[in-house]
Amino acid sequence: MFRKLLFVAVLFFIPNIALSQNDPIVTENYNESTVDTTSESTTTVISPPPSAVSPTISASNSDLCTVGVSGAVQTQILGISSGMTIRDMNCEKLKNATTLYNMGMKVAAVSVMCQDPRVFQAMMDAGTPCPFDGKIGEEAKEAWEDPDNRDLRPDSQSGGIDIDKETRTTLIGGTIVIGLLAILLL
Repeated sequence: MFRKLLFVAVLFFIPNIALSQNDPIVTENYNESTVDTTSESTTTVISPPPSAVSPTISASNSDLCTVGVSGAVQTQILGISSGMTIRDMNCEKLKNATTLYNMGMKVAAVSVMCQDPRVFQAMMDAGTPCPFDGKIGEEAKEAWEDPDNRDLRPDSQSGGIDIDKETRTTLIGGTIVIGLLAILLL
């Protein structure tokens, strides 16, 4: 029995011996670190200059004989925009002739069209001369061929461009503005 007790006692103490060796290992560790950073940086912001926006010229009404023209120029210092309408003289001539024809005034409509040298020459070539001072047909042809009336013929006019005062002023002003912008761009 003593053996049994000794055996039980040994069994009882063996687990305690094994557990006593599972104690955690404790170590002390202390680290101290310092980080010094020095840096230089340069930031360059490149942005586009403000934009000059050209105005919208609306000439969408089919009853107007005008053309809208606009433009804009932007430099680093200055931006300019401008717009205008230009009269289309040929369109006006066609509308006037159409209106006269629709009112039953066919000879007057032909007279308006005959102000164009190309139409005048085409009418002469076709043997149907343009009206002259109320005369039509052969009488008009003789009047147009009279040497005293040669300077009245549309096809004898000078070949230069016929510009009205308003258009001439606009062209001069536009040329000045474009010249100033060209100087700024250089």
